[in-house]
Amino acid sequence: MIIFLYSIAAAAVLIYLPFLVVGYARARVGYDVSSPRAMFDKLPPYGQRATWAHQNSFEAFMVFSAAALMAYVTGVTSQIAVGAAIAFVAARLLYSIFYILNIPLLRSLMFAIASASSATLFILSIIQANR
Repeated sequence: MIIFLYSIAAAAVLIYLPFLVVGYARARVGYDVSSPRAMFDKLPPYGQRATWAHQNSFEAFMVFSAAALMAYVTGVTSQIAVGAAIAFVAARLLYSIFYILNIPLLRSLMFAIASASSATLFILSIIQANR
């Protein structure tokens, strides 16, 4: 199902949305081209949280993309799988927003939903492959 491929593309874009906030924060404190990583401690708290959201997005993307590709390759067609793929993208978007806004409870909830979505795709793919 093509939704799995679209969701992978959307998840890849979501990796870089928090980095837009990082770029804004860097510009506000004076971007240092010679040592961009050293300026992390100079960033305001929202910029630091955006950096962490950006880094976490890479980690989540690796797991989700493997799960979505497994679902695509094994021919999973259930509405549960489609819902899981869409839920992952929505949850990861909200995860970054809640992280940057410093709302830990909602951020953690979005992390759990996204993780459960990836796990669902893995499970459905394994079930499908064993048929």
